[in-house]
Amino acid sequence: MKYALGEIILVVIGILIALSINNWNEDRKERLKERELLIQLQSEFESNLKQLNEKVSIRNDMISSCFKLLDYIDHPENQEPDSINSYLAKTLLVPTFDPIVNDIMTSGRIQLIQNSRLKELLTLWTSEVIQVTEEEVAWGEYKTHSYSPFLQKYSSLRTIVNQYWQDDNMEAFYLDKGTRVKFDLKSSTLDTDRPNIFKLSEFENHLAVCATDAKIANTQSISLKGRIAEILQIIAAELDKT
Repeated sequence: MKYALGEIILVVIGILIALSINNWNEDRKERLKERELLIQLQSEFESNLKQLNEKVSIRNDMISSCFKLLDYIDHPENQEPDSINSYLAKTLLVPTFDPIVNDIMTSGRIQLIQNSRLKELLTLWTSEVIQVTEEEVAWGEYKTHSYSPFLQKYSSLRTIVNQYWQDDNMEAFYLDKGTRVKFDLKSSTLDTDRPNIFKLSEFENHLAVCATDAKIANTQSISLKGRIAEILQIIAAELDKT
């Protein structure tokens, strides 16, 4: 009986050791997968932050241009004719934040992440991006259906768009940064009898909408930048542990 009992105990101990080793191996595999995921997320959110900063900068230029044009309306004596088309060109920009979308939610890989705060931030990420893009979409539709038709009617879009190219406003939208494109539409030579848009109340209304939408989108973007900064901080701390 003693011998049999001893054999049973040894078998049980052997099973427990085998299970512990197996669990350790499985946990090690999970942690390696988590590290790979964290490295991937780190790269993606660094790219997202860089893109978001670019879009914020573009909208800041739009806001500055709107305020300069509004000042020209309020104080005609300050108008600098050579700069008007450059400012108008920037008000026609429609910067859109298009972040890298990870499939960790749909694939279930989020369960690999142990840090509860990081899991929470990643879960909320998509809905918070939507708050930024909603403002971008709203401005894009307004620009297409209201602002652009106004400029087309009361000014020369050819001249404005040409200035857009001459000022390299497209640079921030190229896939390869540093790309330079020479494209010259030339300014319009048509002698058209158009009213002075600076004396039209509709013009300042459009500028007010442009500046407001850009400001709201930037306010949302700054909040989103804070989320990205926290995500990157947590990821760095988690990677340091492994």
